[in-house]
Amino acid sequence: MFIHAILFKINPKEVLIYRKDSKMWARYAKKVKGFIAYFTMQRLGFKNQYVSIYQWKNKASCERFMNKLHDWLVAKSKAKVGVLGYYNLKSLDAIKIKTKKH
Repeated sequence: MFIHAILFKINPKEVLIYRKDSKMWARYAKKVKGFIAYFTMQRLGFKNQYVSIYQWKNKASCERFMNKLHDWLVAKSKAKVGVLGYYNLKSLDAIKIKTKKH
């Protein structure tokens, strides 16, 4: 598994726009082979900081998305955001809770 996370500083007036933009990005990511999940998160203990997290099967899937759609989606996005950092994370160990299917 591969995680790509982007940490943003966002003015409170821009948060709803950022969340709408994030959902747009996730809709396009969903169409790319290897996409698993997307999360928008607020960083606790830090004022006006938010994280967009993309979960992929592997780094190649993320790169395929970024190479094909990143610049186009940046142009379509409307929120004014400041990027504080990019984080690429590779899974080493994973423990999951099994859930019952009804």
